[in-house]
Amino acid sequence: MSAPTAPLSRRKVLIGLGLGNAIEWYDWGVYAAYSVFFASQFFHSGSAGSDLLKTLAVFAIGFVARPIGGMFFGWMADRVGRKPVMTLSIGLSAGSCFVIALCPTADQVGLLAPTILVLARLAQGLAHGGELPSVQTYLAEIAPPERRGLWSSVIYVSGGIGTLFSMALGAALSALLSPEQMASFGWRIPFVLGGFLGLYALVLRKQFTETDIFKAAADAEPVAKEARPRRSTLRMLRANIKPMLWVVGINVGGTIVYYVWAVNAPTFAISQRHTDPTGAMLAGAAATALYIASMPVWGWLSDRIGRRRLLLIVWPVYLVLFYPLNMLIQGEVWQLFVAMSIGVVLNGVLNAIGPAITAELFPTGIRALGLAVPYALTVGLFGGTAPYVQTYLSELDLSGWFNIYAICLGVITLITFWLLPETKGMKLGDEKQNTPQNAATQ
Repeated sequence: MSAPTAPLSRRKVLIGLGLGNAIEWYDWGVYAAYSVFFASQFFHSGSAGSDLLKTLAVFAIGFVARPIGGMFFGWMADRVGRKPVMTLSIGLSAGSCFVIALCPTADQVGLLAPTILVLARLAQGLAHGGELPSVQTYLAEIAPPERRGLWSSVIYVSGGIGTLFSMALGAALSALLSPEQMASFGWRIPFVLGGFLGLYALVLRKQFTETDIFKAAADAEPVAKEARPRRSTLRMLRANIKPMLWVVGINVGGTIVYYVWAVNAPTFAISQRHTDPTGAMLAGAAATALYIASMPVWGWLSDRIGRRRLLLIVWPVYLVLFYPLNMLIQGEVWQLFVAMSIGVVLNGVLNAIGPAITAELFPTGIRALGLAVPYALTVGLFGGTAPYVQTYLSELDLSGWFNIYAICLGVITLITFWLLPETKGMKLGDEKQNTPQNAATQ
């Protein structure tokens, strides 16, 4: 047996965790960001708009695998540990990124090209379905209770950095390469890079140690089995139906506005509003930088005034501004920058503190799976289809209907915020004395 490695410091764990998560989000978001360039390489319908719709449909297909990945990896994270799942998910994501980068075109292999693309997206969906719940759970369990809101912002700060990097790279490639070169080979460069970065993150995560909260629960399990029947996953899920419904409510509106503003806005501006591609990528990168900077502030505020109170202050403002921000995008780069900046910064309040809220709603033995199942299903149904629905309705000159659809989902999320208990300051690992209801009185 090899000697155990010394545990990394919390600072190094945060860096390694953030880098791995950034790469995972980079791999996921780069598909949407570059779809306008490689759509014609896999589909030949004779219409650029139709090719893009089919490519975005494949983007949505990746979300089909997310609930499956969430259920399997979430179960594995609650039984085997958070660390093995984070290592496996980043490895799977890196491998699928290499497959897309090396995928032949429809001219070369016909229908096999989009088939390979679909399979790679399904693999990425499996990986991402297990990545986010395990990373959120891991981070929440190592964070100090009084600073969990701030620490949880690392999840989407790092994800935003991954998205920012993909946009900045897209702007650089668009400036250096001609449209023909981008369609021919330029779009493959980000996927190759994502694969290699994923391998590097894999090495980092192998140095992680398991959380003390999970190890304590695992050590107590043999004793608990003697006192009661063997723990049933289905029984634990049924016992946590209410927090699972809260996760659905939180994400049903949050996920669609995230993908509208943080992922699909530049592609939408280029394809539907005829914005200059290089300018759109630069505007997206600048807006994403503001988004990243805002989230630690939101996380810090939630540790001071409470998660629920902060959401009830910011989210109504976001819903009121959603329609006018969407209508502001009419083809000019500055319009995209202003609309996207306001959209992503306001959306950042939920992304920053969401990991802390959801972790505080579940006991240790079901924390990863309890989050993974409703989260993946909700994101798959509403977030994954958002770019397709937005583009499709815009093609039909019905953009207003998409705004109504998104706002209605946002209202459901607002109602959920009103119903949520306050969980600020809750201590994880002592579920009997630290329920979400009790946390409000601490």
